[in-house]
Amino acid sequence: MPQLLNNLPETVVRRPQSSSLQLRLGVVCDFVEENWPSMDLIGDMLVSHLGNGSPMGIEAERIRPAMSRRFSAWERVNSKAAFNADRLFNRFWDYPRFLRRCRESFDIFHVVDHSYAQLVLELPPGQTLVTCHDLDTFRCLLEPDSEPRSVLFQAMVRRTLRGLRKAALVVCPSFATRDALLTHTLVTENRLRVVPNGAHPSCSPEADPLADAEVTRWLGERSAGDADLLHVGSTVPRKRIDVLLRVFAEVKQRFPGTRLIRAGGPFTPEQESMADDLRLKDSIVVLPQLDRRFLAAVYRRAALVLLTSEREGFGLPVLEAMACATPVVASDLPSVREVGGNSAVYCRISRIPEWADAICGLLHERRDDFSRWQTRRAEAVTRAGLFSWNKYALEMVKLYREVAGGIPGGLAS
Repeated sequence: MPQLLNNLPETVVRRPQSSSLQLRLGVVCDFVEENWPSMDLIGDMLVSHLGNGSPMGIEAERIRPAMSRRFSAWERVNSKAAFNADRLFNRFWDYPRFLRRCRESFDIFHVVDHSYAQLVLELPPGQTLVTCHDLDTFRCLLEPDSEPRSVLFQAMVRRTLRGLRKAALVVCPSFATRDALLTHTLVTENRLRVVPNGAHPSCSPEADPLADAEVTRWLGERSAGDADLLHVGSTVPRKRIDVLLRVFAEVKQRFPGTRLIRAGGPFTPEQESMADDLRLKDSIVVLPQLDRRFLAAVYRRAALVLLTSEREGFGLPVLEAMACATPVVASDLPSVREVGGNSAVYCRISRIPEWADAICGLLHERRDDFSRWQTRRAEAVTRAGLFSWNKYALEMVKLYREVAGGIPGGLAS
């Protein structure tokens, strides 16, 4: 069985013991039960690079209380609705109360997920940074016709947006996200910074014998003429799984041995029905969210990674795929181009034949032009090398010190 992400609640925060020369950083993370790997990754990498005696002058510690189960603990309650009720209650009631007890334990706070920005209202705003990955959380306010929501939901989003606007700095993973915030006048330009994400250290072209062998056991051996196309991520509407399935159907007509691997959990019932209608179900393998090491092995094994999203704040699967030397075909979005540069192939979201032609062209190259294919893979690795979590941490340290410089008695250098 694939190894799943660890969903056990983590720790209650401890008060760091620091010298007067170090800043105490509280990394405010999502509830682990939310199961958002990309958000968890940022917290993990910050704590990894800045925790445990980091030489960068920062003592970072994760803040993440365990989620209290109120509604989902009842056996007879609809599980999804009950869990969502727990999420909201914990986000807007329990977590704020928990943070009030942490205010004096840290010099700087970093909320790593903008959908938790309401927590800024419980912290010293001049000492708090928020990472804003995209504007999806705020669409019900910005584009109410395309994202209709209840009055209660909109009220919660307004509170979250109010927290974002109060943060000392808002950090974006891409210039595209920064520009969107400016276009909608959500945050002033002087409080916006851009710091790109990195790929997890496990994402590498180098073999991992244990993980690679385990993935082969899950997915089976493939002949030289066959190819696995990989999609990584959720199945929320903006990921455009409908486009993914239509594109795969076109490719499969030209390359019958092709399979689609989906990592990140099951399709929705509507997506399942569509796969049935297109007669694709026997050619699709669905994997759950995987431990990072095994996900990297799936990336390495794939012929191509596909990203069919209509909106992205960064496009982490593009970077992870390239770090594993796997070429990418992705939606032509400004944020994704910032990551892939000239090392990825881009298609317009609604042009199914364009996608199919691009993918089949690359599959022909993989089969018939080994030298060019290897060059393409090397270019992907080189491009991915421009991004790293070490660079991210170094840039964030500068921002933490910038914010600290505005705190009476803070460390500005």
